[in-house]
Amino acid sequence: MSRSRTLLAAVSGVVFCLALVSCSVATPTPLPSAPSATSTATPSGDGVLRIGTLFPSTGTQSYLGGAQAAGVAVAVKEINDAGGVLGKPVEVLARDSGDVSTATIEASIADLVTAKADVLVGPSSSVLAERVIPKLVAAKLPMISPAATAMRLSSVASGGYFFRTIGSSALEGDALAKTIGGGRARIAIVYFDDDMGRAVLGTMRAALAASGGVVAVQKIDATTKDLAPIIAAVKSSKPDDVVFVSPFSAMAQNTAMITQLTAAGFGGAKLWLTGQNTADYSQALPVGTLAGVNGILEGAQPTPAFVARVAALAPAVTDLQYAEEAYDATILAALAATVAKDASGSAIASNLREVSGGGIECTTFSECVGVLKTSADIDYDGISGATTFDANGDTSPVHFGLYRYDPAGRFARVGDILAG
Repeated sequence: MSRSRTLLAAVSGVVFCLALVSCSVATPTPLPSAPSATSTATPSGDGVLRIGTLFPSTGTQSYLGGAQAAGVAVAVKEINDAGGVLGKPVEVLARDSGDVSTATIEASIADLVTAKADVLVGPSSSVLAERVIPKLVAAKLPMISPAATAMRLSSVASGGYFFRTIGSSALEGDALAKTIGGGRARIAIVYFDDDMGRAVLGTMRAALAASGGVVAVQKIDATTKDLAPIIAAVKSSKPDDVVFVSPFSAMAQNTAMITQLTAAGFGGAKLWLTGQNTADYSQALPVGTLAGVNGILEGAQPTPAFVARVAALAPAVTDLQYAEEAYDATILAALAATVAKDASGSAIASNLREVSGGGIECTTFSECVGVLKTSADIDYDGISGATTFDANGDTSPVHFGLYRYDPAGRFARVGDILAG
């Protein structure tokens, strides 16, 4: 299946509620005062598990919202078809996360606290996730992000209230090293000097240290205009492959760098794009520029069965990026509440690690509930992979997809990589 990030105007989207899922949308209200987090779970009072979603329906990442909302909807339908949580149907409270230029997410969290959400699924943005973690701790409200990949989130003090079902970007360098390091002796890395670029550079260098495979490293940033010295330095190192690490937002530099690397003889199979700049360039680059170029994106390959389940609920959603991770986040939250016999946020947060690993393996909500009838310990292995949370809320191992570009500048998945 092809995954795409268009360079045209962002697709306008609405974080939608589907007919088969109990869901509400309301106008945001101010955040009430919330007590500090404690280790004692406080029942929500009515025993209903309410899942608040924070997916972008406005802003630069709005194209990501539909797939994640669909993943939650599929999970909630299956949970409710299996009897719900604590004998009651799960409810979804859908809100917009907006983007980093607005305070939309803060207003949405305020509204979700007022609406008595017990757990949040989202947001897509690492910056937004980090920004609101203090509010989660104060409100005893766990958040499970299906898409926030920034390495720094592993070290943010969340009091055990932040988790993610997507892997840290730190592991992308390891995945790249495994894929191209095994058969190539000489690799040049051009990276954008931001958290993501430094993370990929560091882990890739470490993974290839024994072989001495990294022969050149060149840094760019938002002020870099003249790429000629960088291209010259790469060329003089005589690499077999070039890895280009940059953010999606640096699109002018991305297209210029790709064009100049290709002209210097490092296009096609020699060029590797990464998780932030693997995108649809069909409207931005001449036909043929990207033919044969490789890309890597986080996330497991959706199974045909999951694709069919999404299509049944949300036929308009065709790009399933982060849908599986959103599905697994929802199932894990429901299982944590089931094990705790309590749908409160603190109870869910306290039990997410327990249900994600170390017990009897199960792969669906209904199967896991069945296991719990005879065993106190379960290990939910989801459709996005074997999701096991560590003390930082990170999951491992991490699945990446290997993608290849066609002459038109569009990419399709051609393989899978497991890292971590």
